[in-house]
Amino acid sequence: MATTTKTTEPIDTATEKVAEFNEKTSAKVAELNEKAADSSRKAGAAYLDSYEKVVVQLADGYETAAGATRLEWLQTVAATQADFTREITKAYTSAARDLVAAK
Repeated sequence: MATTTKTTEPIDTATEKVAEFNEKTSAKVAELNEKAADSSRKAGAAYLDSYEKVVVQLADGYETAAGATRLEWLQTVAATQADFTREITKAYTSAARDLVAAK
């Protein structure tokens, strides 16, 4: 009875192609992940800039409104609260920027 010998060459070629495909796919996924992380950092920084600007403007408006009352004690309280709000906002956004910038 005659026997035929099967060759493993097609299997080896397929294995190499699958390995190559997996490497290319892994590289592409890593590239996309890095782009997503960069975009997230940029969006986070933009959000923090907007947040800080809005809160400082609100504090300025609060202080201006209190100044229009011509009551010295109210102006003093409002100025103190506005300064406190500005300082807390700057500290918060600074700490958040450090976190966003960290990779």
